[in-house]
Amino acid sequence: MAGRNADTDETRFGRRASNVAEAVATLRRGELVLLPTETVYGLAADAARPEAVARIFEAKARPRFNPLIAHVADATAAERVAVFDARARRLAEAFWPGPLTLVLPARPDGACDLARAGLETVAVRVPGHGLARELLASFGGAVVAPSANRSGRPSPTTFEDAMAETGSAVGAALDGGPCAVGVESAVVSVLDGCVALLRPGAVTRAELAAIVGPLAEVGEAHRSPGRLARHYAPDAPIRLNATGARDGELFLGFGPGVGDAGWSLSPTGDLREAAANLFRLLRRADAVAPSGIAVAPVPESGLGEAINDRLARAAGKIG
Repeated sequence: MAGRNADTDETRFGRRASNVAEAVATLRRGELVLLPTETVYGLAADAARPEAVARIFEAKARPRFNPLIAHVADATAAERVAVFDARARRLAEAFWPGPLTLVLPARPDGACDLARAGLETVAVRVPGHGLARELLASFGGAVVAPSANRSGRPSPTTFEDAMAETGSAVGAALDGGPCAVGVESAVVSVLDGCVALLRPGAVTRAELAAIVGPLAEVGEAHRSPGRLARHYAPDAPIRLNATGARDGELFLGFGPGVGDAGWSLSPTGDLREAAANLFRLLRRADAVAPSGIAVAPVPESGLGEAINDRLARAAGKIG
């Protein structure tokens, strides 16, 4: 996906999009940058500077200091941040660049204590978006970049939505176009001989198991970002596994003939299309202000596990 980083771009918020050089200089000053990735837009800061990382929590109004993901340009840079064993390297070789985060033992100087939430582990990934990797290569270090929404809100998957959420807090903003994946990365821990899926995402459980064998049933979820019980939530309450809308509700369909095509996660029942549309439609629903949002059943198989995880958290059904 080609990024639009020309410094002549104008946004409807009255700010031009920045170029990579401006964004790198902003990071080096300890300020925040809106960063496109293939999953969602991120609110980025220098991972090694606690005062810069603290700006993220302030901008997002994040209610507790859970760990952030260190984004790096390539696997070589990742090994400067974290300690890899053979299985972690196999996962990195299979899925990087891409929407997979690995939780590994931390090296001393890769990400600051605040970015790691005081843990001895670090979450790290190599994003698949070309503009993000260009920034990371130019910056030369790790950047933490949680989703650029205010805490608890649906993650932004377009530049315009990211700017509307937290654009006032940043010193630079890169416009990479709409995010191709649309849900956050899968998070896998590789610790003490155990490989566990901590957060489902665009890389599926089956794809992971094909590389490293069966995954542990129980992981240490506190080591993963994005695990708040109520998260990704629009203003209206969400009702899951609905067959239609009640009075005042907006209905999000899934599959052929289920709901209005304009409000369907995927009219054809394509899970990748549903993932890409999920947060965009939840945010669009806020503009309509229904009394509630009814969501049709989404299969649990493959990418459906990640979609249902996000929907359950948006509905406050995980605690």
